[in-house]
Amino acid sequence: MISDLVKRLLLITMLAAPQFLHAQDEFPQRIIADRKNSAAQQQKPYVILISADGFRHDYTKKYQPQHLLNLSAGGVQAESMTPSYPTLTFPNHYTLVTGLYPAHHGLVNNTFYDKSRDQRYSMSAKDRVGDGSWYGGTPLWVLAEQQQMISASFFWVGSEAAVKGIRPTYSYNFTEKFPMTGRIQVVKDWLNLPEEKRPHLITFYISEPDHAGHDHGPESDEAAEAVKMVDNAIYELTEAVKTTGLPVNFIFLSDHGMTQVDTEHPLTLPEIDPEKFVVPTSGTTVSIHAKHKKDIKPLYKQLKKAAVDYQVYLKAKMPKQYHYGTKDDRLDRVGDIILIPEWPRVFSSRKPKPGQHGFDPAKVKDMQATFLAWGPAFKSGLKIPKFENVHVYPLIAEILGLEYTEQIDGKKEVLLPVLK
Repeated sequence: MISDLVKRLLLITMLAAPQFLHAQDEFPQRIIADRKNSAAQQQKPYVILISADGFRHDYTKKYQPQHLLNLSAGGVQAESMTPSYPTLTFPNHYTLVTGLYPAHHGLVNNTFYDKSRDQRYSMSAKDRVGDGSWYGGTPLWVLAEQQQMISASFFWVGSEAAVKGIRPTYSYNFTEKFPMTGRIQVVKDWLNLPEEKRPHLITFYISEPDHAGHDHGPESDEAAEAVKMVDNAIYELTEAVKTTGLPVNFIFLSDHGMTQVDTEHPLTLPEIDPEKFVVPTSGTTVSIHAKHKKDIKPLYKQLKKAAVDYQVYLKAKMPKQYHYGTKDDRLDRVGDIILIPEWPRVFSSRKPKPGQHGFDPAKVKDMQATFLAWGPAFKSGLKIPKFENVHVYPLIAEILGLEYTEQIDGKKEVLLPVLK
C-alpha cells in the first residue's frame, strides 16, 4: 500500500507540475554554463541558506510552526539573532552573505544616496539592483565560485548583480510571482545535477511573513497564516531535498523582526531645503545629505532644538554600537545628519502601515531576528544565546571549507561551537 506521505507528495508533485512548467517559460533561469566544481569541491557538504523576511525571533514560540520546531529540535535553536542597524531588508540580507555591517558593505538602507555618483540606489530600481558596482564585500556565492565551488540563488540581495564580476552559476531575477512549488522543484533539480555541476551553496529567499506583518501587524491572524505558509514551504523543501540522499545542511533565518507602531500619530518630517539637502527616504531612519558642508551644523542645531519623539545625530557623533558613523561609512553613503524616531513613532507623510522595522535592535526587542539550523554539520538539541548576524558568513564558510582573506566583521569563533 502507498503511505499517506507518499500520496501527499505525489499530489503535491502533480499540482506543482503545471505551475513549474509555466514558471520555466515566464521566469527564465540565468545559467553560466562553463563552470564546474573542482574535484575537491565535489566532496564538500551542502548548505541551503533560507531567509523568511520579517520572521521575528519569537514567531516560533508565538505561532508554533511545527515543522520548523521539529526540524530545528534536531539541530540548533538560537534565542534570537541580532540584525545590523538599520534593521531593514536590503542592508541585512547583504550583511548575512558578506559578514560586514551595512556601512562597511555599502547598502546602508533600502534606498540611499551616493554623493560621488550623485545617484540614488533603491530596492525597486532594477538597473541599480543589477549593477555590481554598488556592492562592497565578497558575497558567499562569489567566494564559492572563486574557489571552483558551484553556487545557486533563488533570490537574495546582490545575487542579480555581478559582484566583483561574478554571479552565482544558477540564479533568477526576483519576482513574487514564481510559485513556491516551482521554486522547490528547481532546488531539487539543482541537487540532482551531476556532481561537477551541482551547487553546494543555495540561497532561498521567502518574502513572508514580512508583507503580512507590514499590512496587518505582527500580532494579526494574517501574520500567523503567513508563518504557517512559510512552515509548510520549509517542510516541502526538506522533503524534496531528502529524496536526493545528499548531506544537506539547512540554515533558516530572517533579516529582521517586526513591531506594531503608532499609526494614528506619524511624525512629520521637518522642512528641509531641497536646494541645500538630499533626503532619499523617510520611515525609521532618515538620512540628510548636505550639498555643502557649511549647511550641516545650522540645520543640525535647528533640528535638535525642535526634535520631539525622535533623535537627531551628526554622522560624526552616531552611537558606536550602530556601526553607522563617519569612521564606518566606507562608501560615504550615510547622511551627514540622521533622524531616528523613538518607537512606536515613525516618519510618514500618510498613515503608516501597522507593522514596521528599522529600529535599534538593542532598544526594540521586536527587531530581533530568527536563527535555526539543522543537518549533518550541526550538533543536535543545542540552544544558544543571541548573537549578531555578521557571524553567519564565517559559519557557512567553515561548513563549506571556503577560505577568505578579506577582513570581515563576523568572527568564526562565535558560532563554531554549533558544529559537530
